[in-house]
Amino acid sequence: MTAPPTLILASTSPYRRELLSRLRLPFDVRAPAVDETPRDGEAPDALALRLAWAKADAVAATTAPEAVVIGSDQVASLDGQCLGKPGTHERATEQLRAMRGRRVVFHTAVAVVCRARGFRAADIASVTVRFRRTSDAEIEHYLRVEQPYDCTGSAKVETLGIALVDGVDSDDPTALIGLPLIRTCALLRRAGVDVLGTTPP
Repeated sequence: MTAPPTLILASTSPYRRELLSRLRLPFDVRAPAVDETPRDGEAPDALALRLAWAKADAVAATTAPEAVVIGSDQVASLDGQCLGKPGTHERATEQLRAMRGRRVVFHTAVAVVCRARGFRAADIASVTVRFRRTSDAEIEHYLRVEQPYDCTGSAKVETLGIALVDGVDSDDPTALIGLPLIRTCALLRRAGVDVLGTTPP
């Protein structure tokens, strides 16, 4: 029996790690050395896709050719402007104030690379989130409790951040948390990973 290919997640995000673990496939985690600075005039979806490719390629270049490497990135868009990870309480407050009562699109890209098979493919899932008209006091309470400073757009919708939201429109719901699993499964199948047939670790 041929051993399943080594699967590597090119990300240090705990959210992506948890999501990929839902597929019950054994995988390793490697940190990609990638500059995530947006380019001048770069559209949010283009930025997410470029960074997903960059992360997958960076890790694939330093691993065995047979490895299947997954790179992913998420960029939020408000009126065509990129919203990244806030990093600080003050920046998160600014983001959530700007987003209240508005529609924000979260673009989550995933790229899969396997050098031995000559496989390179990527896809992107866009999720539209309708945010409530929250008060300054609600925003402050949420940030003090959740401290989502490492989350794109400052909203952890998988936990208390769901209280900031009126609705979500998506055909790949886990994309909003950080990894579009429907698209990821499709890419892995094309790369030779038997998602449903692999024995769980």
